[in-house]
Amino acid sequence: MADAPKKDDKPAAATASGAASTEGNARQRMGVRLVPVENSDQPVLANYATVNPSPGMVFIDFGFLEPGLLQAIPRMAKQGGKLPESVNGKLAVRVAMGYDGVAGLHQQLGRVLAALRAQAPGSKEKN
Repeated sequence: MADAPKKDDKPAAATASGAASTEGNARQRMGVRLVPVENSDQPVLANYATVNPSPGMVFIDFGFLEPGLLQAIPRMAKQGGKLPESVNGKLAVRVAMGYDGVAGLHQQLGRVLAALRAQAPGSKEKN
């Protein structure tokens, strides 16, 4: 069971944009403030992710693979070397989400990627 946040804990500045449909199909946004518990406001570094669907929810595993290993594998493949059957990494965090949460995450990630594409040098989508 998680402890209640200490008095000096400040709410995280992160806001999720929950969109609710209203009459006329207009979307309204509601700010959500997440209050950290223990060290939950500390970022977790991950350079690998895998999605495992199951009935009613999806498990998303975020992991960390050594950067040297990530650089060595393509180099070995180009040189015709034998690739390892598997590599070991560290599980950073596992997140279980319902399908509705995954759909919301997909929309938010899509918006972030679209904004990054628009800012990329040579992009035709610049405003």
